[in-house]
Amino acid sequence: MATKNPAVDAYIAKARPFAQPILKKLRTLVHKAVPGVTEELKWSSPHFGYKGMFCGMAAFKEHCIFGFWKHSLLEEIALKGNGQGAIGNFRSCITAIGDLPSDAAIIKLLKTAKKLNDDNVQLPKRKVNRSKNRVVRVPPVFMKAINANAKARAAFEKFPYSHKKEYVEWIADAKKPETRDRRIAQAIQWMAAGKSRNWKYERR
Repeated sequence: MATKNPAVDAYIAKARPFAQPILKKLRTLVHKAVPGVTEELKWSSPHFGYKGMFCGMAAFKEHCIFGFWKHSLLEEIALKGNGQGAIGNFRSCITAIGDLPSDAAIIKLLKTAKKLNDDNVQLPKRKVNRSKNRVVRVPPVFMKAINANAKARAAFEKFPYSHKKEYVEWIADAKKPETRDRRIAQAIQWMAAGKSRNWKYERR
């Protein structure tokens, strides 16, 4: 019998109306395909465990996401297989049940991911580039705002390459000037407090 975590029930209940049936369906399929899977909240969103990290889902204002811990390995398997292009992550595109692949396709993907954990297949270790010559190209409008705030400037200068890159990419990804300006204002506020772009998800 599937073991459900009340914290996940509460998460789904608090999600927006469009997201609730999506999350419920994904949860049901995970338990159907992988008996014995466990549930917990990690980084404030539901995650499923099976012989280690397995998969997770999350709901936002206008979309949901669902992804696998070993998504890169699943994509490699898909490319070597029948060419159907099974994807290990459904990124930023789930706004309704109809956006999901068929139940059979999701279950097949879940079982493939399950076998990876059954066989104790590990993700390849990332090659870390520790070069001190890496430079983040900061957009002039963002750099101007950083220089205008002493605390933000001091924090930004001390940030590692990865933190600087996260902020710059966030600003650069803005589609409209007003969105960019809003993000810059938020970034300056966070940096002045010594916070990284993803400070909410960092382990404390």
